[in-house]
This record gives sequence, C-alpha cells and structure tokens, in this order.
Amino acid sequence: MNPNEAQIVRLALDILDAQLKTKGVEMTSPEIVSQFLRLQLELEEREVFAVLFLDTRHRLIEFCRLFFGTIDSAAVYPREVAKVALQLNAAAVILVHNHPSGDSEPSQADRHLTNRLRDSLAMLDVRVLDHMVVGRSQITSFAERGWI
Repeated sequence: MNPNEAQIVRLALDILDAQLKTKGVEMTSPEIVSQFLRLQLELEEREVFAVLFLDTRHRLIEFCRLFFGTIDSAAVYPREVAKVALQLNAAAVILVHNHPSGDSEPSQADRHLTNRLRDSLAMLDVRVLDHMVVGRSQITSFAERGWI
C-alpha cells in the first residue's frame, strides 16, 4: 500500500470510528459489522485477534485488538478477553480475527477457540454473538453458518 492509500484508509477508519462511537450505532447488522471489520483488519500482515465489546443494545463500547500473532496463528487467552469484558461492563461481544493468507475459511482450531470463549464468557453473563474471520475479499460469520 502506498502512503497516499494508507492515509485514505486511516481517514476512513477515523470517520467510521467517530460515527460508531458518537451515534451509538447498534451492531445488529452483519453488513455494518463486516464493513467496520474489513477496514480494521483486511490489510494486516499478521494474525490479529480482536473483540467488539457491546452494551445491552449491541452498541459498540470499544473495539480492542487483544492478541497479535504470526502469519498463520495467534495465541488467545479467554482470561484476558473476560477481564476486558468485565472492565468495560460489556453485555455481549463479537469475536474477530483475520487470516493474512486471504482465505476466510475458519479452521478447526478457530471453532474450538470460539467454543472455549463462548463457554468462558457465558459464566460471566457475556454473550458471544458471532465470531467473524476476515479474509482479503470476504468475511466468514460463525453465526451465519449456525455455529453460534
């Protein structure tokens, strides 16, 4: 990405962040969430695991990049996700990570991790609404596949 493109992407992110936070947009539409996540993670060169922390009306409280990995994996710790959820008083979360390879197809490890996080957060009354995997040209939603 050349410097001019990077500046345009940064400006788009700033506008989107301001819009989502000031107007309290409810993250109930897969299209809204996908657009936001594509801008955030599509061009990452290493795997990033992030969480959208939401209030009871599914409005964005905060988007947090919690774990950073290599080109094909990132270590994720449920304890750390739970800690941030409690600090932010989140009622629900949308889990997200990117696949730098560009293929958004979830792995078995992704599915296993999602189940661990869902079970861990459920004990704290925090609902996992979705887990989305960002590729280069598409985003795969666990909820749309009936996995959550």
